[in-house]
Amino acid sequence: MPDLHQLSPASPIFIIGTERSGSNLLRLILNAHPAITVPHPPHIMAYFAPLEKFYGDLSRADNFSRLADDVIVHVQRHIYPWPTPLNKEALLQSAQPHDLFGLFAAIYEQHLASTDKRRWGCKSTFMIHYVDRILGRYPDARLIWLVRDPRDVALSSLKSVFNPFHPYYVARLWASQQKLGLALEAELASTNLLRVHYEDLISDAESTVRQICNFIGEDFNPAMLRFFETEEARHSAHLARDWRKTAMPIITGNANKYVSGLSADEIAIVEAEAGEIMDQLGYKKISTSHTVQKPNSLRRLRYRVGNEWQRLKVEYRSVREDRNQRTRWARRVRIVGLKVRLSLGLR
Repeated sequence: MPDLHQLSPASPIFIIGTERSGSNLLRLILNAHPAITVPHPPHIMAYFAPLEKFYGDLSRADNFSRLADDVIVHVQRHIYPWPTPLNKEALLQSAQPHDLFGLFAAIYEQHLASTDKRRWGCKSTFMIHYVDRILGRYPDARLIWLVRDPRDVALSSLKSVFNPFHPYYVARLWASQQKLGLALEAELASTNLLRVHYEDLISDAESTVRQICNFIGEDFNPAMLRFFETEEARHSAHLARDWRKTAMPIITGNANKYVSGLSADEIAIVEAEAGEIMDQLGYKKISTSHTVQKPNSLRRLRYRVGNEWQRLKVEYRSVREDRNQRTRWARRVRIVGLKVRLSLGLR
């Protein structure tokens, strides 16, 4: 086990990879550790990195202050309420560097200071796209690359409001993000990156969580496997249908559901788009060779129409069942409006 005294007490933990891979589960497991806080993420980098350039030179106080104002509003109106009131002046003073990632880090550090814990984590899987910025600020950060069979990711995505819907688009996103993960695994030291397969996490939870604890330099605590009893887990399950299982014990058989949940055509679509990366990560393809082929233009059009039709069905269900649906829609409108105003120089 790593010498805990050699690790910086500020070394944060990042869960990276692809959505619908068990990141909510792992977040709650880590959050149940007495030394670690992992609040539900407002995905600051995912939403604001494409907008960052429009704020101009962020070394200028006025530009950085405008960015801080918009990010604070985003966090305060997040679909999962941020647990800590944000102090803008303190954020402006503590943010290092003076850019979006520095502001992101300051928000998490401010939250940490309000708790009785000593480390923070982030489960925004999109951070796989910003590892260079993570390590530039936190050289000893711990990155947990969470991987799940893309066919089960595609099945889960069919009914989730937080990702693409059609297996074609899910597979393309999964393949591109796992390719990044493989490149990071080849480049980074084993002290920075650990690959964890969702299937191992649910089938042998204690051994896998002990491995994670060893990687992050913390003692294993049995409370981590009873995460579902925490107030955080109950609160999460109450907010959205997609999170309803967070207040349940680990479902050990929640793998290979795609065999009965996806059609043969859908499985072939995933394997056609993600097959090469599946091979590298140990996921065996089951489609016959003649069904695994890249789609032509007409078929891609069908996929797009199918994606939008599935989106409408899921959104309709969300209107009826999810408490945060209007907040989620308002966030989408706010981000689009902000992008337009910034690009036109109106903000």
